[in-house]
Amino acid sequence: MKALLCGVLMCAAALTAQAQSVHKCTVDGKVSYSDTPCPSAAASATTLAVPAAPPADPVAAADLARQKKQAAALEKARHRREDQDDRAAEKAAQAAAVQRKKCGKLKLNKQWADEDVRRASVAKLDNAKLRAKRAAEALALECPQ
Repeated sequence: MKALLCGVLMCAAALTAQAQSVHKCTVDGKVSYSDTPCPSAAASATTLAVPAAPPADPVAAADLARQKKQAAALEKARHRREDQDDRAAEKAAQAAAVQRKKCGKLKLNKQWADEDVRRASVAKLDNAKLRAKRAAEALALECPQ
């Protein structure tokens, strides 16, 4: 995209350049070219005619317009893809936060169930162990370490 823009700007600058005369000067056998007239000490002074710029090529203009349109479409598609990627990353981050919260809750339930086993009376010990076992299984299922 940058190369295309740079090329367009260079073409525009070239079109605005005006033709100037070029002066060929020979002094002591040395030839020099300048945009200013030769000094009076020059052995030979010649003004060279600069050819006119060629007319604009309609095929090139149409090709440039097509390329600009294609570049705009590609840029739009890139922005759409980036937006989709951003939304997907946001959803993944939300899902990860929900999973962390769920795992934290399950760890807390397991911790509480283990505490209940330690404090349970002999009559309620089997129920407390069963709840602790189920809490550990739920934690292992939802949050593999």
